[in-house]
Amino acid sequence: MRLVIQRVTSASVTIAGALKSAIGKGLMILIGICDEDTDEDIDYLCRKVVQMRIFPDAEGVMNLPITDIADSGILVVSQFTLMASTKKGNRPSYFHASRPEFAVPMYEKFVLKMQELFGKEIQTGEFGADMQVALVNDGPVTIIMDSHQRERF
Repeated sequence: MRLVIQRVTSASVTIAGALKSAIGKGLMILIGICDEDTDEDIDYLCRKVVQMRIFPDAEGVMNLPITDIADSGILVVSQFTLMASTKKGNRPSYFHASRPEFAVPMYEKFVLKMQELFGKEIQTGEFGADMQVALVNDGPVTIIMDSHQRERF
């Protein structure tokens, strides 16, 4: 499972010209799912995200997790292209990306786990839809995580 996590001042998803979801200050998370992903990957990533200290404290130091930020939100959008392989040729291959039969339940579990740990409703896109995603990256702060390439110190 791969995540692109961006600290934002605002983010939104529009589908067919209609606003689907929007947040103000918070996190915009793009998620890619592969067949090897498990509930353990979901648990690991969700816990890391909600505990990640990437918001500024009173001194401007990135020292606070999203759970300490008043009126914050999280927007999660599925993005199979995060699983692209660019090893050969000029056209990315998506053979690592899961089929919807597996990916949709995993995506839904991820959203529910994030909601449980965050303690607030999670905003989402629509799995498989043609979405227009807008965001204002704050910092900029962008972090990439892959549950199959965990850093171990």
